[in-house]
Amino acid sequence: MLQRSFRRMAWKSRLRPWQNLDWLLFALPVILTLLGGTAIRSAELYQGKTDWWQHWLIGGLGLVLATAIARCRYDGLIRWQWIVYAATNLSLIAVMVAGTAGLGAQRWINIGGFYVQPSEFAKIGIIITLAALLHRQTADTIPAIAKTMAVVAVPWVLVFLQPDLGTSLVFGAITLGMLYWANANPGWIILMLSPIVSMILFNLPLPFNLSLILWLAWVVAMGILGWLTIPLPLFGAFGGVVANLVSAGVGHLMWGLLKDYQKDRLILFLDPDKDPLGGGYHLIQSRIAIGAGQLWGRGLNQGTQTQLSFIPEQHTDFIFSAIGEELGFVGALIVLIAFWLLCLRLILIAQTAKDNFGSLLAVGVFSMIMFQVIINISMTIGLAPVTGIPLPWISYGRSALLTNFIAIGLVESVANHRRRRKY
Repeated sequence: MLQRSFRRMAWKSRLRPWQNLDWLLFALPVILTLLGGTAIRSAELYQGKTDWWQHWLIGGLGLVLATAIARCRYDGLIRWQWIVYAATNLSLIAVMVAGTAGLGAQRWINIGGFYVQPSEFAKIGIIITLAALLHRQTADTIPAIAKTMAVVAVPWVLVFLQPDLGTSLVFGAITLGMLYWANANPGWIILMLSPIVSMILFNLPLPFNLSLILWLAWVVAMGILGWLTIPLPLFGAFGGVVANLVSAGVGHLMWGLLKDYQKDRLILFLDPDKDPLGGGYHLIQSRIAIGAGQLWGRGLNQGTQTQLSFIPEQHTDFIFSAIGEELGFVGALIVLIAFWLLCLRLILIAQTAKDNFGSLLAVGVFSMIMFQVIINISMTIGLAPVTGIPLPWISYGRSALLTNFIAIGLVESVANHRRRRKY
């Protein structure tokens, strides 16, 4: 009897490092990775490529890394905050100096034949840096927000200069999500975003001067919001109005400097039929593929748009169109539910973390994944411009896949080291 109890105690001690893990949070990325490899194989079935098994191989490596990270204490990263930040910026500088160019951008470094994209790993660096920064000082004051934005500005500029618009947008989503979780006034976040909205509204090609009317209404609304939320009301109202007026003028100037094909890439999603054989081709073919799937899909390896390679880069940015065509509305809905459950688990872990640092790590990962999913799927169905943002765990991309698994490992570490409840 005594020997049996000792065995039971020994078995429990072995399981203790895994007692608080969120196993659903581990299972969902694995399922999505398997689905991604299957969709990639179907998209490249007649092209002689083997990206699908590389996707699974890198996914397996990422799962091992995530498991190892989950066992380590995440709070030790606070001491390494600025080292992580410096390494992030140095890697982005290294790309500009010795990087490999491709698809009109210089984003990769060749390390022993393995092309690494530092901007993907920089997302993790930004999350760790901001979590440590906001752990020490919450974002409930304007100086704290200004300090946070200054820290993010350096890697953001380095990524934007590659140029990598998609990743720079992800940086912005991560920052805003973590600021909100760190008690930033929602009105301040809207005011920070307002110049971008003002640029878009002022230059939006709408009939009957509708864009001008919407822009003026937006400027007035931002002035009122600045009056209500900034500690100095007059300064807030004046700043909100001036910032939007200036940004509209700057946006109009920048719009005039863009070439026609660059303008088309930004606005063609509103009317892709304007250039059906050029900039609108991707969007038109993607919508045809998803619509052709109907309810149950045409069957795996049976989609005509997918098998005949009508959609360029379908194994990366437009992988969701292959799923929509071959697995139909039901398959696409299952993917959406999987991402919804994953994001829900991330928020629950953020709410139950033992400290602000762990909570902010989980929210940073949540913001990163949620933004990428929304933009990628919106892009494939014609609700957003083509930005080159991959679909997490499903699109082919070795650096992106490893980054997502590392992010899950960090959140699992937060879950694993929560305070255990006693009854």
